[in-house]
Amino acid sequence: MTVKTALITAALLFGSPLLAQTPPTPAAPKAPAHQPGVTAHSSDSTTLPDAANTDKVDPAKDAAIRHLMDLTQTSKMGDEINAYITKQVHDGLSQALQPDRLAKFMADFSTKLGAAAPASAVTDAVVPIYAKAFSMEDLQGLIQFYESPLGQRVVKTLPEVAQSSQRAGVQLEQKGALTVLQGMSNDYPELKQMLQPEPGDGADKAPGTDRAPAPAPAPAPAPEAPAK
Repeated sequence: MTVKTALITAALLFGSPLLAQTPPTPAAPKAPAHQPGVTAHSSDSTTLPDAANTDKVDPAKDAAIRHLMDLTQTSKMGDEINAYITKQVHDGLSQALQPDRLAKFMADFSTKLGAAAPASAVTDAVVPIYAKAFSMEDLQGLIQFYESPLGQRVVKTLPEVAQSSQRAGVQLEQKGALTVLQGMSNDYPELKQMLQPEPGDGADKAPGTDRAPAPAPAPAPAPEAPAK
């Protein structure tokens, strides 16, 4: 793999629609979009708790957290993780199992996964993390914001904004990295071969088109010498 290919691969990985609101296929689950400037006040520590080892949350705070998660659509996280894992398993086994066996396997897997790790269990595990990170006052402020028209607009548009911003940043850094590497290739000649364009990456196409450049016209035949 050339350096250029590695950079392009990184762009595809980090610029993929991880934050898409409704991806056509299951994407990696997104983090909550709690971006507005509401400061969180941890009660006694800045360290978040282990989701598997937490104290019981006060019922009123528990209810507020679940309401906030519904408003921000974070309560869908369990379903998104479930769909993501299921897709990874499907893709990983698609070459090993025949289509009919794969379909039966995935049906069984989905049923058993839903029983072993229900989507609601993710919400249950996240609630204590929110409880540690946010005070009741914080939660009430966040709920007030996300219940507003602006808050709901943020929920709908922020994933796309984050995705586009991430992609723009990756493309900028990728271009900068290639420029730096090309500039260093005189001091490190071994880079020159690694930075050579690969077939089909656009370097062999006419500028501004998807076609290869037209071949140069053949030279006109030399005029015949006059007969003596």
